[in-house]
Amino acid sequence: MYVEAISTGFCTGTNSIYIIHTSLRRYTIYFYCYFLQAQWESDPCYAFYGVDGTTCSILTYLSQTEDFCPPQDGRNHSSLPWHQKPQAHTEKTEIRKSLLPLYEAISNNSSPAIKFIRSRVEKMSERWIQAGLRMKESTMVERGGPLGELVQWADLSACLTILGHNLVFSTSQHQLHSLIGAAPGRGSCPIQRPLTFDLIYTDYHGLAHLQGAMGLAFKHYQCRFRILDSFGTEPAFNFASYARSHGYKTLWGSWDLQPLQYMTMFPHTPDNSFLGFVSEGTVRKGSELEPASYKKDRIAVVYGKQEYMWQGKYEYVKVISEELETHATVYQPPGHTLHLPSFIRNHGLLTQEHFQQLLRKAKLFVGLGFPYEGPAPIEAIGMGCVFIQPRFDPPHSSANNDFYKGKPTTRQISSQHPYAEKFIGKPYVWTVDVTNKTDIHEAIKAILRSESFTPQEFTCVGMLKRVLGYITHQNFCSKSVPTWPPKSALRVHLGPLGQSCVSACRRSSLVCEPALFHHLNTPAALRLSCASMLPELNHLFPSYSPWGRQCGLQQEPLLFSCAGSDPSYRRLCPCRSHLTG
Repeated sequence: MYVEAISTGFCTGTNSIYIIHTSLRRYTIYFYCYFLQAQWESDPCYAFYGVDGTTCSILTYLSQTEDFCPPQDGRNHSSLPWHQKPQAHTEKTEIRKSLLPLYEAISNNSSPAIKFIRSRVEKMSERWIQAGLRMKESTMVERGGPLGELVQWADLSACLTILGHNLVFSTSQHQLHSLIGAAPGRGSCPIQRPLTFDLIYTDYHGLAHLQGAMGLAFKHYQCRFRILDSFGTEPAFNFASYARSHGYKTLWGSWDLQPLQYMTMFPHTPDNSFLGFVSEGTVRKGSELEPASYKKDRIAVVYGKQEYMWQGKYEYVKVISEELETHATVYQPPGHTLHLPSFIRNHGLLTQEHFQQLLRKAKLFVGLGFPYEGPAPIEAIGMGCVFIQPRFDPPHSSANNDFYKGKPTTRQISSQHPYAEKFIGKPYVWTVDVTNKTDIHEAIKAILRSESFTPQEFTCVGMLKRVLGYITHQNFCSKSVPTWPPKSALRVHLGPLGQSCVSACRRSSLVCEPALFHHLNTPAALRLSCASMLPELNHLFPSYSPWGRQCGLQQEPLLFSCAGSDPSYRRLCPCRSHLTG
């Protein structure tokens, strides 16, 4: 490696000397100049920024609009329009007593998605306001059959508004381009000005739109993105070069984000941030938000809106119908005859309001095995129902199930709703062998004696606590190692062979905390007699292999993974206690 001074020639009025640090970069610049000379008309954004095909205009663009070339005399890259820092927001957020700012933010948007969000927020507004007041009273603030994804967007919007943040909504590419200052054209060039948003919440599709509109600025600002990701993205799928070389590349993932920037509907893996949503089955009683108390009839409601979901499940549902009057909400297309069992009372597709009225009367919510991991079972549990679902044996995964194939996760799905099975469990959630009538009968007998329950994490207060914690402590734009949770929370566990850190920590009633991995990624932390110490890119490291007493350290922080497991390794795991909310 050597330093070489290359004269680029003289542009009008400017003597431009570029210091190039490697000969490879020299040829790369030549290639890029050649490319732009040949292709500058392929995207109108180049002409917008002054490129006219001449070498001078190209070099000016590469140094003054992009940061590819060194800056010209008297300039630096921080002066690039999209590098400049916008005016800082100095006002402090305060808990709000009204959701009016949210209604104003979405008042000019009449898309179906925004209509749903507004309807849900308005319906739950009193709960959000009361939860905010409870948060304001606490010392923590001083220290610092619904439509799945739309439920999250509605609840996140209400949550951020109550916490005192100002929101701007975008539901179209045109509006998005205007908000971020995208240059005219096809997205090859950087945006025209610095982003004025501290955080941008989007989903995988929105992320792709941002990348296609921001040019080089996408990488510069990607630390501000938060991705609503229903099923989660594990680190091995997120780090693009590793995913390509190790067989983890899918249509999703490969964005090279911090894994905690992905925000999930349920706590699938601690590698991602659990955002969640709010169950509508909570009401205010006195000074507390508690599960509602509903008068229950001997009714079961089957969770399956389309007829194909019932295939192979008639005998299972028949056993249930022997004890409870069984209702369904299966869609009947015009001119189509449904072939449901005669013991089913089908209401057809119901409005959200009428569906919830049915759940409030029902004792049992019946899962058929699909759809996977939706919010409806949690809503039903919050309304006093018990949830019964099929056990999957063998578990479903990307290796044997078309739905999960291609999703950026290696999870083994043991039931229709693994969160409900593992984190709530009996007596509110029963996971049964649907081919075993005795198993089903025993579950129904117990269910008829049970009470209602809503998990704390799916209340307004629970979600407010989580979102406040993320906004306060998660800073992915910082180059320093994470400082939250503090090192004092760390509980080190060496897991058994073949077990992930998720499982190893759970065995001790703890949770894996990826932000603490860096404390373990040292030879001293392993505290083992290692014959060799291997630093490499491996989503299983830090870990120990008893064959040859090999110890592995992680070279790439983006690959720190709670989820990874392999029969050849014992994972060194950063565990901590559960946090409320």
